[in-house]
Amino acid sequence: MQFTSYEQVEQKIWDIVEEEIIQGDFMQSLLAGQWTPLQVREFALQYSYYSRNFPRVLGAAVAAVEPEDDWWVPLVDNLWDEGGRGNPAHYHSLLYHTFLETAAPDVPTNEKYVPDYPVAPAAKEAVTAFLIFLRNATSLEAMASIGFGSELFAGKVMGLIGEGLQHPNYNTDRKLDVTFWTVHADEHEPRHYQLCKNILTRFTSPQELEHMYRAGAYVTRSEARFYQGLYERMQSLL
Repeated sequence: MQFTSYEQVEQKIWDIVEEEIIQGDFMQSLLAGQWTPLQVREFALQYSYYSRNFPRVLGAAVAAVEPEDDWWVPLVDNLWDEGGRGNPAHYHSLLYHTFLETAAPDVPTNEKYVPDYPVAPAAKEAVTAFLIFLRNATSLEAMASIGFGSELFAGKVMGLIGEGLQHPNYNTDRKLDVTFWTVHADEHEPRHYQLCKNILTRFTSPQELEHMYRAGAYVTRSEARFYQGLYERMQSLL
């Protein structure tokens, strides 16, 4: 289809999210309470890699856009949130660790909260795909990859993960700390998307809208493969 409005691009990305992430095996099994404690542990350990590498993704996006304030400042604002806006007590690495230590208490981490545990291909490939895309992206493609390919739906997806992790089946022996997920869903991601949207809505031609869609769809589908890959690895533990 030929895009004629920004809202059409948003909806097409949401269609991908709904079909390939929300209705996917990973999310549906999580919400149904079907995971074992070992699978919850595996998810927490593997997502740790993706989470701690997201600042690299944002840094790559900053490098890809024009050296003009209205392009890079929204991305750095997002990156600054990852760093707790300068407060070490609010570093997202520490925030994630509060979840990790309740989901995988037996796995030691170093002083930077990195678990002593092998990283599976799915997590590595998700980060690598994003970085490779940004290496050759135009400014518009880079902003769209963050805006449409992550921030548009991150609040919804992370909120669902947080909701799923509160299922009674996962909290019988110990209570999982899901603050990392709820904070992102309720506070950070909606604002991050709006910052990207403020730039993206300037571009209105069918060709520009198509470029935004292709960038967003590529990264969204990469994230969907990440979740499916996590699910398949977790199933292999049964």
